[in-house]
Formats: sequence, C-alpha cells, structure tokens
Amino acid sequence: MSSWIRACSLDDIEQEGARRFDHCGRTYAVFRSPDDEVFCTDGLCTHEAVHLAEGLVMDYEVECPKHAGAFDYRTGAAMRLPPCVNLRTYPAKVEAGSVLVAISQ
Repeated sequence: MSSWIRACSLDDIEQEGARRFDHCGRTYAVFRSPDDEVFCTDGLCTHEAVHLAEGLVMDYEVECPKHAGAFDYRTGAAMRLPPCVNLRTYPAKVEAGSVLVAISQ
C-alpha cells in the first residue's frame, strides 16, 4: 500500500534542481522541472550508488556526479552510459506548497 509522504517544500527545490529525501532507510531524489512539475526517483545511481540529487539537472535529465551517466527523471530511463539499469520512479505532487511522494510501505 502506498501512502503520501511529505518530502520537502516546493521552495526547497530550485527550478531544474533536485533535493535528496530519505525515508525508512531508503534514499530518493525529488526533482523540479522547468515547468514546475515535480518528480521522484530512487536517489542512488544504478551504476554506482552515488546520490543523484548532487548531480546536474537540466532538460528533464539528471547527470550522475561520478561518471556523467544520465537518467530521464520523469521516467527513470537510463539515457547515457555507464548506467544501463533504469531508476524506479514514484508518484509526486504538490499540495499547499509541500512536495508529497507516494511510497509503498
């Protein structure tokens, strides 16, 4: 069963930026698109467990800060090697200025 968890305030994420969110021993990354939509993925690169929220975010992609692999944060798709495994994505929305993420418990 999924429940909506508050990840952060929308103002905590720059436009075309990311924020790390930890919950129940797992790390997630929350992204704010150029259109002010929010998205959530697993927070660690699937190639080597590096925090994606520390990477460059641009044009709906996040670049891993270690080896420059890239993912489409809307779908989780690995876009540029070395990662070849997609990220898991989670529903995200904004309510009353807070970013909420649906995470299975």
